Amino acid sequence: MYYKIENEFLTCEIDDMGAQLHSLKLKENGKEYIWQGNPDIWYGQAPVLFPIIGQVIDDKFRYNGVEYTMPKHGLARKLLFSVKECAGAKAVFSLESDENTLKSYPFEFELLVAFELCGKSLVNTMTVINKTKGGMYFSIGAHPGFNCNIGDVIEFELPETLETERIDSDNLIIPEKFPVIENSREIQITKDIFSKDALILSGIKSKKLRIKGENEIEFTFGDCPFLGIWAKPGAPYVCLEPWYGVNDGREVKNDISEKRGIQHLNDGESFAFSWTAEII
Repeated sequence: MYYKIENEFLTCEIDDMGAQLHSLKLKENGKEYIWQGNPDIWYGQAPVLFPIIGQVIDDKFRYNGVEYTMPKHGLARKLLFSVKECAGAKAVFSLESDENTLKSYPFEFELLVAFELCGKSLVNTMTVINKTKGGMYFSIGAHPGFNCNIGDVIEFELPETLETERIDSDNLIIPEKFPVIENSREIQITKDIFSKDALILSGIKSKKLRIKGENEIEFTFGDCPFLGIWAKPGAPYVCLEPWYGVNDGREVKNDISEKRGIQHLNDGESFAFSWTAEII
């Protein structure tokens, strides 16, 4: 079911299945800024990635000597969230651990996904609350797809020198890195830029970037350790993905606590991050 929020400038719709952003429109002209999930290209729109990012080896991880099965990008995107609040310009969705999640992920948690319209901006805040008696390991990330065109430019706030990591046919990180830009602010979206899957970037100095084209958006991603940029090759959208975690490589880990990029919360602690999309 879709839930709607709005303010003077924008309307926004969110699907309670996965707490997935479905629509962001400018009221003055009805222009849609979110990819509408054409199943012939990519059925998704803005999945919430929790409690892992990308792929773990053979869809398995271990914790305290027990093996668990975890699908690509985690559990949250395929689960129904409850609606804690939906009024005016703000909506908050909640997912809590239960007997089914505990079969795949041995931690008790609450995941809050909040959407709020402020002027011509959408702020999406994700909060992980540890309800386990003890520590909790997790990753979390966003995956919003924005309408754009081939030839549009992604412009970083600051000049960057960046390499991308890449994944193999099993969605696992390979050791080699590949140059993307050198002392430049711009990455152009071409029909082939994602022919080897996502750009997986780290060490970014900028806190925000812009999609420059017909639909101009300023995207603030803050201090995330990884930023994924992805689309199906040649498709008219781009996903901007702040990640607190990353795909496995080929090196087998004995415990999820050893996983690269993994986050940790002590008993009763919480973790939150936000991204913002401002229509320019």
